[in-house]
Amino acid sequence: MKTPDAQRPRPGSDILRTALRRNIGAMTWGTILMGLYQAGETAFPIALGLIVEHTMQDRSPGALALSIGSLAVIITTVSLSWRFGMRILQKANTTEAHRWRVRVADCGLEPVARDAGLKSGEVLTIATEDADQTADIIEVVPLLISSLVAVLVAAVALGLADIRLGLLVIVGTALILSILSVMSKRIGSSTREQQARVARAGAKVADLITGLRPLHGFGGNHAAFRSYRKVSTEAKSQAITVAGVNGAYAGTAAALNAVLAVGVTLTAGGLAFNGDITVGELVMAVGLAQFIMEPLKLFSDMPKYVMMARASAERMALVLVAPPVATHGTERPAPGGGLEIDCVRYGALRDLKFQVPAGEFVAIAAYQPRAAADLAAILAVQVPPHAYEGAVRVGGEELAALSIEAVREHLLVNPYDGEIFAGTLRTNIDPSGTSRTVDAAVEASMLTDVVALHREGLDHGVRDRGANLSGGQRQRLSLARALAADSDILVLHDPTTAVDAVTEQLIARHVAKLRRGRTTVVITSSPALLDAADRVLVLDDGVITAEDTHRNLLAGDEEYCLAVAR
Repeated sequence: MKTPDAQRPRPGSDILRTALRRNIGAMTWGTILMGLYQAGETAFPIALGLIVEHTMQDRSPGALALSIGSLAVIITTVSLSWRFGMRILQKANTTEAHRWRVRVADCGLEPVARDAGLKSGEVLTIATEDADQTADIIEVVPLLISSLVAVLVAAVALGLADIRLGLLVIVGTALILSILSVMSKRIGSSTREQQARVARAGAKVADLITGLRPLHGFGGNHAAFRSYRKVSTEAKSQAITVAGVNGAYAGTAAALNAVLAVGVTLTAGGLAFNGDITVGELVMAVGLAQFIMEPLKLFSDMPKYVMMARASAERMALVLVAPPVATHGTERPAPGGGLEIDCVRYGALRDLKFQVPAGEFVAIAAYQPRAAADLAAILAVQVPPHAYEGAVRVGGEELAALSIEAVREHLLVNPYDGEIFAGTLRTNIDPSGTSRTVDAAVEASMLTDVVALHREGLDHGVRDRGANLSGGQRQRLSLARALAADSDILVLHDPTTAVDAVTEQLIARHVAKLRRGRTTVVITSSPALLDAADRVLVLDDGVITAEDTHRNLLAGDEEYCLAVAR
């Protein structure tokens, strides 16, 4: 008796079945048209044999004209069936690949990350190359069936001439497929490994691009490049291995097909020499031996493409069936509520406890950057609630009990390295186009000088990752986006590390004014932001060690003074 796990279909197979099921109509028409194409191709040498046979017997212009007309019909059928059959199949293939790309991208953009164990670069490779190769199954099956039709038509035609010729084609085709099916398994395993290594190389490139400037800053770029070279070399070696396997497969398939064609030709020649078949049947057999090479090549290539599609489908399943890292509840917090951290232990945090009432502006001076990063990650729900001890409450409700949509709606955490997207200043500040506080957010973040520099204003173009902006401009743009969201609770993590002291003073003053009456937490060591806060919490060694206004702490806490004074 099989266990439930053994009986459950593999996710990669499920993906292929889904692709086949929802394209059954296009595949049916494509199979019919491609079957007509292959039948017409195979009918051509048969028609030539019949023409030779009857023209030599009748020797009349009428028979010749009928023969030419028959060939014209066959050629027209071949041309039109190929044209429209491939159009239908390629449209279905492209559409199906698009569907899977959207599915993978949708998983990557879900509010709760999935536990797939993949980096963003790997997910990108899966959403592009693997989605395309999986969708190839839409073309593979009709071409497989149509090639089988051609082989069967040829076998029947040769069998009618002489049963030995028909049997030779059938037995030879079965033998070729048996040999190639064994080789295709090697292609599948090699392809899976190649795709995994290429994805890892892509993820390494994405990481390098993101951290290139910091790497240059402390001289770590050479070590990073060596690391990428190693990963890239592994991907190249595997690609060479796959190319070798594919080459061996293609060479073996071509050789076996040629041997079968030569065998049919020589057998037909021997039969004609002995008088067992006519001259017309010999012409037909020789023509079929040549024409059958194409459907045999397609037919023998299909196992390889099936294995490649399956390997890609199994890689897509890594993303599509991966469980979310956390399961959230369905509750919603009270609007305009506060934030409470109750005895949280995680990473550098130990029994962290503090409360921010609704409408208060609180700054947290973290002496250890790791503790600041861990706190920001917990509040941003990048760490699932079950991964840390204690509780985080938003509007009086525990974070674990809230739906992720409600958390995103009420609590916004703006990281110190917020992403900048290709588009315009406006689309980066207000991606949804619904914010009513864009102008106020631009002014509060001191982005006004960037807007004034360009004739297009907020419609000035921004390159991917803000490549045409300075570090300070990118940071202010990210801050403007966070302020424009106007969330109930806003958490800012080091929002002014890349701006000068004068601009920082203005930003602190404007942010405090704009967020008056709204719950705001700033994790920072900036004196300007600490001074603008209603109170400051000192986070040292994972716990809150002091609490007061910035100026009182400066006057009475020497360690605080040394930590934040610039």
